[in-house]
Formats: sequence, structure tokens, C-alpha cells
Amino acid sequence: MDEFLPLFFAKKLAASLILPPVGPILAMLFGALIASRLPRTGRLLFWSGILSALLLSTPFASSLLLSGLEDIPPVDIAAAKKGQAIVILSGASYNHAPEYGGADTVGLSTLQRVRYGARLAKQTGLPVLVCGGAPSGGTPIAQSMRETLEHEFGVPVKWTESASIDTRENALYSRDILKKEGVGRIVLVTHASHMRRAREYFQRAGFEVIAAPTGFASPHPSVSYDFLPGDAAMHQSSAALHELLGLAAIRLGIDAAR
Repeated sequence: MDEFLPLFFAKKLAASLILPPVGPILAMLFGALIASRLPRTGRLLFWSGILSALLLSTPFASSLLLSGLEDIPPVDIAAAKKGQAIVILSGASYNHAPEYGGADTVGLSTLQRVRYGARLAKQTGLPVLVCGGAPSGGTPIAQSMRETLEHEFGVPVKWTESASIDTRENALYSRDILKKEGVGRIVLVTHASHMRRAREYFQRAGFEVIAAPTGFASPHPSVSYDFLPGDAAMHQSSAALHELLGLAAIRLGIDAAR
């Protein structure tokens, strides 16, 4: 796994420089730097940075971006029962959690997926695979997911894939495990905004995918505070743009599965 860590860091760095809030800030700074030589271009970049930062930090913009990604509906339990296994993808990790004795455990986004995966496992009786490595060091997130499922939700985990560092590798390494077990049709659990990209990778890895999205950020009727900037909306906008960049990379063959 170590040989891929520089690539993982490079991808994260590139994304952080493009996505808000850093992307708009860099546009403003660059616009200010070139304003004396290229006044029109400088002003355009500067004001574009300010306006994009303000817009992307509103619930209106974040909901609009997410609504274009969350187009896969919740899974029908009858359809889920036709799967052969449930695959739960990891999200964030909560490292060195003091209330858990300083151990690494699942972060909020992972907990949302684990909770829904546990519900589906109990409703369908299907075996569970959890996947996710530790690209930043510490305990592989799949191990934390397994402990949470078994000790807190009472759901046994049959397979643990703890080497992957991104969604593409989630799919490839899950294939290495499940194909040996004769599993080709899976119920895939991840966030609604992440499902389109995740499903694409798992289908390319040879799976028939029954999508089971969770964590919908459902658009709501526009009201006055939808246009009030806030850090939560900025975070959601950044996450949505990250997914759109990932989908574009797949279409362009930049991040194609091996």
C-alpha cells in the first residue's frame, strides 16, 4: 500500500487547492497579484473568487449541487434481498478519540454508513464486507467499522478489506476478496452524493451493484436563510464539487480502475 501514498497525497493536495474555500481564495490572491499588469483579468479573478466563495457557502448552492448527485433513490428491501453480500464503504475516521481511550474509531460519515449497513444486514440476512485502509496512518478504518458493527450494532462482519486508500481501490480489493467466494452481486452502501462514483468503480470491477445510498442532503424549499453564508453549506458544496471532479476524472480516463 505504501507505494500509492504519494499519489494519494498528491490527489488530496490538488483537490484542496481547487475546491472551496482555498480555490476561491487563491483566485482572489492571484487576481490581486496580476491586477497592475492585467487589470481586467485581475479584477475578474478577484471578484470571481469573492462571489464564488459567498455563493458556495449558501445552503441554496450546496443543495443545488447535491441534488444533481443524489439521483439514486433509497434501496427497496425486496431488491436488496437479491444481493449476495453487503459492502459498506468507509468515510472519515475519528483518530485518537479521548472518550474511547485514545483509540481510533469511526468518524461521523462512516458511522452513518455503518448504521445503515447494519440495518440492511438485519433486514436481509446478507453477509457483510467492510472496506477502508489507513492512508494517513493509524488503525485501518475497516477495522474500526468491524468493531462498531459487531460490538455496538450486533452485526457480524464476514470480510474486512483494510488495504484500500480510495474508492477505486475499495472496488478492486473487494473484488479480490468476494470473487473467491463466488459473490458477484452486491448491495453497496455509501453516501447518496458518493453513490454514482462508487457504483461506477464497482461495476467496472465486475460487480452487479444494487445501490443502497444513505445520508441524503435533501433539497428543501427556498427560504430567506438559504442565502445566508455558513461553514456547513461551504463544506457540503466542497464535498459535492469533489464528487463532480471525481466523476469527470472517470469520464476522462484520468482515474480509471486498473
